[in-house]
Amino acid sequence: MNRRYRKTIIAGNWKMNKTPAETKDFIAQLKPHAARAKWCDIVLCAPYIDLPAAVKAAKNTRVDIAAQNMHHEPGGAYTGEVSGQMLRALGVKYVVVGHSERRQYFGETDESVSQKVRAALECGLRPIVCVGESMAQREKNLTLDYVRMQVKTVFWGVDAKDVKKVVVAYEPIWAIGAGAAATAQQADEVGRAIRECIREIYGARCARSVTILYGGSMNPKNAGELLSMPDVDGGLVGGASLDCDGFVQIIEQANQ
Repeated sequence: MNRRYRKTIIAGNWKMNKTPAETKDFIAQLKPHAARAKWCDIVLCAPYIDLPAAVKAAKNTRVDIAAQNMHHEPGGAYTGEVSGQMLRALGVKYVVVGHSERRQYFGETDESVSQKVRAALECGLRPIVCVGESMAQREKNLTLDYVRMQVKTVFWGVDAKDVKKVVVAYEPIWAIGAGAAATAQQADEVGRAIRECIREIYGARCARSVTILYGGSMNPKNAGELLSMPDVDGGLVGGASLDCDGFVQIIEQANQ
């Protein structure tokens, strides 16, 4: 982490878990711990159905709320979709775009993710944009090439003044939900490549302002080592974010 130039963020991605009542209870447990997290921003990425309860429960706390997806259009005949303007009206601050599960199960591409990134910025949301390689790509030594291609595509059309509003989450697909995270060195290597790619496009000042998270089985046991790396500025935490005690342990390590 490098707090001199960028924010440290721990974001909990609940995926398709928790009811509104469970959301309220979780944030009530989290509040006293969040108040002590002066060096770390906390984000909860909740299902659409939980967002009103989450925003209300997190009011006047150090916890920000994120949606897990959005449509790139501001409105229209897109049954079942939610626009960025709708999310902003709820009081949501962040939105996850391009999570590997969205790509795998719902056919999202780098191009469609790029549209969502620009749409999020246009309506005042901070996108948490996910990139990462499969095991087959890693085994063929294509990780850095593939991730660089993703970064270049998803940042296409983003104005330099908005670059620091984008959070990049490196999530190796092979580590998500597998219980086996990338090593700290692997995470830092890809984080550094992401930052170098952004520097090539926008320059050094923009590149060092971008927060890069690691996502992929981060938990209380490995968080400290991962967060000690210079180009890992926080975590996009999946399963370990469902338990408040475990999530707090990760926050405490990020806040040191």
